[in-house]
Amino acid sequence: MAVKKLKEFLDKNNITYHTITHSPGYTSQETAAAAHISGKEVAKTVMVKIDGQMAMAVLPAAYKIDLTLLKKAAGAETVELAGEREFESRFPDCDIGAMPPFGNLYGMDVFVAEKLTEDEEIAFNAGTHSELIQLAYRDFEKLVRPKKAQFSC
Repeated sequence: MAVKKLKEFLDKNNITYHTITHSPGYTSQETAAAAHISGKEVAKTVMVKIDGQMAMAVLPAAYKIDLTLLKKAAGAETVELAGEREFESRFPDCDIGAMPPFGNLYGMDVFVAEKLTEDEEIAFNAGTHSELIQLAYRDFEKLVRPKKAQFSC
């Protein structure tokens, strides 16, 4: 269902994208390898709680999130990783851990790592562990309006 919802949203906004079907991958690096895409171009979505509010942190698959840097960038008191049980009900149409980085479709803020903004194209889970959507980064930015920050290493 998430794939359909996402594609309808992209189509409605006249966005050019490609769907990449691959063997199941449960980590962002596995997904990148299965789809034959660089881990720097696959965007992973990490669920975080910023001052108790659920948010998405989007960064290249090959990188790790630095919560201290994200806390500083968000001007927050606290930032912590969210547990699956804390967010799974927000994404009833997605496989756990395969949420697309479109927090605007789920009523939450999105932070994007500056490193990811350097890519011409990005690919990300489309709600399943076996399908990616690839599109121009500038289109992602136009639709999601993420807050850019340095929080990956």
